[in-house]
Amino acid sequence: MPRGATRETEAAQRVTMNTRVVEQPGLEFPRFFSREGVDPFDEFEWESRTALIGSEQGEVVFEQRDVEIPAFWSQQATNIVVSKYFRGQMESPTRERSVKQLIGRVVDTITEWGRTKEYFASEDDLQAFSDDLKHLLVYQKAAFNSPVWFNCGFEEAPQCSACFINSVEDTMESILTLARTEGMLFKFGSGTGTNLSSIRSSQEQLKGGGTASGPVSFMKGYDAFAGVIKSGGKTRRAAKMVVLDVDHPDVVDFINCKVDEERKAWALIDAGYDGSFTGTAYSSVFFQNSNNSVRVSDEFMRSVLDHGDWQTRAVTDGRVIDTYKAHELMRLIAEGTHVCGDPGMQFDTSINDWHTCPNTDRIRASNPCSEYMFLDDSACNLASMNLMKFVDQDAGNFDAEAFAAAVRTLITAQEIIVDNASYPTEAIGRNSRSYRPLGLGYANLGALLMSRGIPYDSDEGRDWAGVLTALMTGEAYAQSA
Repeated sequence: MPRGATRETEAAQRVTMNTRVVEQPGLEFPRFFSREGVDPFDEFEWESRTALIGSEQGEVVFEQRDVEIPAFWSQQATNIVVSKYFRGQMESPTRERSVKQLIGRVVDTITEWGRTKEYFASEDDLQAFSDDLKHLLVYQKAAFNSPVWFNCGFEEAPQCSACFINSVEDTMESILTLARTEGMLFKFGSGTGTNLSSIRSSQEQLKGGGTASGPVSFMKGYDAFAGVIKSGGKTRRAAKMVVLDVDHPDVVDFINCKVDEERKAWALIDAGYDGSFTGTAYSSVFFQNSNNSVRVSDEFMRSVLDHGDWQTRAVTDGRVIDTYKAHELMRLIAEGTHVCGDPGMQFDTSINDWHTCPNTDRIRASNPCSEYMFLDDSACNLASMNLMKFVDQDAGNFDAEAFAAAVRTLITAQEIIVDNASYPTEAIGRNSRSYRPLGLGYANLGALLMSRGIPYDSDEGRDWAGVLTALMTGEAYAQSA
């Protein structure tokens, strides 16, 4: 031991040496899809079109003339990208008028982030990555989630993740903070899910006297904000998931809440109100802006099979509040789903058995679509690949090498996004940067199987799905590491 050193200082020095930051070499990125010195935008013809969307009544809902679109894109793709993703006020000089502007601002922003953070070994590697990413997007081989298209290159600190999971505590401050956080997420085009089981039930007392409102009452406020804040400033609706544990004392109210509102909407429709998706009947009732899911355990499911009892317990002290027959609760859930599609079910035991970070905390909720299940206060940015774009149109062979290269390119872009995107709370930003949840998937599996004459529900079809997913996952993990 050096003179004057203590065992504590020696241990501290040892920890410092063991945890020092080791400078990593930049990423080498060989080209796969692009050619050096050739802009992917210059490889094909462009044409001027009109993006036009009409209503069922024949009225013009959206129109933008003289937009520049790749000649091989469909009119449907034109209408979607121009109406949803072009930025700027209509008729203003700053309004985007070309797919070159849209893809350019996204790719250029990610490229500049990669340059600033020194992700790549050389400028040539950076340019190869940039060109390959541009190729994948303009040839419709891949796409990012909507917040990237909405915000990247437009907002100074863009929100880029589509999927969020928020936490809430049993305090008025936390309950109202969640409303603000959700509102900001909806504003920039993201969706969010929260388990409200931490909020005391309507059968429990408040510290100052009186009875608590319960989570279902607060859901009305959350639902109202989701209904009025259009996602990404566009016309699409906000996406929201609400989860409640099956042992929460208000679980029956939660199961029935959307069913009751559905029946109110039916009464309004019978009275002559518009019953369409955006009509006055459904806009006049609660809980139309979220997916509701009851979170159940294996213990509950076994009790259902055994026709056993099921107890709900107080949030504040754990005492038994009500006792039900488990199969009767299950029947209520099934009937609710039959009437209005909700509630869904989340299987807590199985979800946490598959937890990729089990030593951190339990998974309690999901994003609205439920493909993202992770810790509270976290976010995931998504990208998807079009499987049919990797099929040789002449020979019909699937190009696995190109598919793997696309995975590497997209995962690299998503990794860059994580560190440079903004997040609505410090906790979400911290967890996103620490755990780096990335969502990469594929689309058009059904079309791929049909093009090969393979039944969707067949062993051969499942083999294809398994092989594609394994290749995608392995390449993504290797590149991310």
